[in-house]
Amino acid sequence: MKTMEKYVRFGRYLVDKGLVDALDVIKARLFQRENNRRIGELARRKGWLTDGDISTVLVIQEETGEKFGEIAVREGYLNPEQVAALLEQQDDAYMFFGEALVKIGAIPEEKMLEQLEEHERLKSFAVGRENNKRRVYPPGINI
Repeated sequence: MKTMEKYVRFGRYLVDKGLVDALDVIKARLFQRENNRRIGELARRKGWLTDGDISTVLVIQEETGEKFGEIAVREGYLNPEQVAALLEQQDDAYMFFGEALVKIGAIPEEKMLEQLEEHERLKSFAVGRENNKRRVYPPGINI
């Protein structure tokens, strides 16, 4: 049976510990979505894409599962340099889930950072345990 601990998301972890509730998780995800700008929106703000261009790329993306920037370049809407600039801008402004929880007042920053560290430590431990289960040693070596 697979170790499930490594798949537990930070929000579920905090809910299970009683530090936030499920509504806080939803509010933080919505806050994140509102504040993390998508590449198409950033390109529209710069005047590089129209709403129609964005819609076309999104339709293709829905069908193919490809990244927005890859489609926009292939279809001739953007060049690779523009995509690189947009991705850099997007990355600079990205708000992580823990940050969103703090911004909406669900958890103090110090507590969130402490819990994030603990969560990552537990995930690493779970992954290590899973890897040790699969380890195959040469004949004659008993560990």
